[in-house]
Amino acid sequence: MSSESGPRPGEVRDPRPGDPRDPGPASAPVPARRPLIERIGMAVIAVVLASLFGGVALAAWAGGEVFLAAMGAIGCLMTLWVGAITLFRG
Repeated sequence: MSSESGPRPGEVRDPRPGDPRDPGPASAPVPARRPLIERIGMAVIAVVLASLFGGVALAAWAGGEVFLAAMGAIGCLMTLWVGAITLFRG
């Protein structure tokens, strides 16, 4: 008739700590860190892209485009930030 394989559509199930169908947070795999050479390579790519954003910011500032200069500078800083996070946290 009815199997107890899982909740039916529209049914809300209250997962209890002892429920074998609830995987829980302890079963989540821990991600491995990237190899150092890969992290260095991605950080170098981030520096190249940040320099391009910085070049856009400088050219826009020299041309009087303040908003574009600000957006380029923000892009440069954000790219450097993500590159640093990639390098140090991996």
